[in-house]
Amino acid sequence: MTSPTAAGTFTWVPDPATAEQTNTARFMRAHNIETYEQLVQRSQEDPAWFWDAVVRHLNIQFSTPYDRVVDDSDPPFARWFVGGRLNLATTCVVQHALGPRPNHTAIIWEGEDEGVRRLSYADLRREVACLADALAKLGVGPEDAVAIYLPMVPEVIVALYACAALGAKAVPIFSGFAAEAVAQRLQHSQAKVVVCADGTMRRGKQVQMKHVVDDAVAASPSVEHVVVWRRLGADIPWNDSRDLWWHDITATADATRAPLEVDAEHPFLLAYTSGTTGVPKAAVHVHGGFLAKIAQEAHFQVDLTPNDVVHWVTDMGWIMGPWEAIGTHALGGTLVLAEGAPDFPTPDRLWQLVDKHGITILGVSPTLIRALKTKGDEALETTHRSSLRVF
Repeated sequence: MTSPTAAGTFTWVPDPATAEQTNTARFMRAHNIETYEQLVQRSQEDPAWFWDAVVRHLNIQFSTPYDRVVDDSDPPFARWFVGGRLNLATTCVVQHALGPRPNHTAIIWEGEDEGVRRLSYADLRREVACLADALAKLGVGPEDAVAIYLPMVPEVIVALYACAALGAKAVPIFSGFAAEAVAQRLQHSQAKVVVCADGTMRRGKQVQMKHVVDDAVAASPSVEHVVVWRRLGADIPWNDSRDLWWHDITATADATRAPLEVDAEHPFLLAYTSGTTGVPKAAVHVHGGFLAKIAQEAHFQVDLTPNDVVHWVTDMGWIMGPWEAIGTHALGGTLVLAEGAPDFPTPDRLWQLVDKHGITILGVSPTLIRALKTKGDEALETTHRSSLRVF
């Protein structure tokens, strides 16, 4: 159905009853805004009002309240939440672990060759605190860069939030990159530590990852330590003066370590371009702005709630990896991660994931849909996926 409006022509418009139940409608009612067009207009005319209202609406926690929502005196380098202090990991992990639903599932992971793992928010807080404490003992401090070269397993989320908790810069790297591409990002970011896996499973085969890291680190003198998460238990090269097992360094770590409160403009993430058209370029994302923007997108654009189960087919090395983690966890939802390919061992693996885990919000790319089309109707059949609410 199409409906011409002031904002353009929409492909689909929800019926009034459905629209009234959305997060956007609830926000509008709270602020006495009658139409969507009025909301858009007010947000554009008064962004300071809008973003202050969003922070309060989404319960984004500032340990020190901000003095000003935005200082745009030096465009395009606006500063947001001026004077405020917070930590992204507090909102995404700690507040849920210490809140009324500590046992609510934060992550569901399905491996390609084994069963399912689940982490509650209490579990996630413990794992994040332990890794953050272990990294701190290795000398990682605020604004040090930590590269993350992991498949889509719970540990990649743990590593992301552990970096945030320390005030370090997370540098997620696509888990399929070869050594040269990894080395480019290690060199540019001046990474102090690399967190990687010994390997992963893809299309029924073991894919070595530690070997790639070794080659990349050989050309990256800033790297002092390589922390290895054991996924395959495979024989891997080892440097006793540099390499450490994840399970060893976290075994005696402080499981209650609290996130460091940092300035709202403190760097959180270096997100790199693919580098297919030249040298990779990094966008710097900060604790306050990235958290508020991603939480807002998930809440309004995707209508994500604490009861939703979210899966986006991506990798942590692409921006939708951090997006799905922070968007889901800022709002207290459940994130589904899947190792391997979405069409292996059968073409309909993606839809089996939806059914098995009750996924309510599914994100895919046009590239994936085109790839699935080549697999035939089985890969695209969605008739009985009754849990899906947003696609």
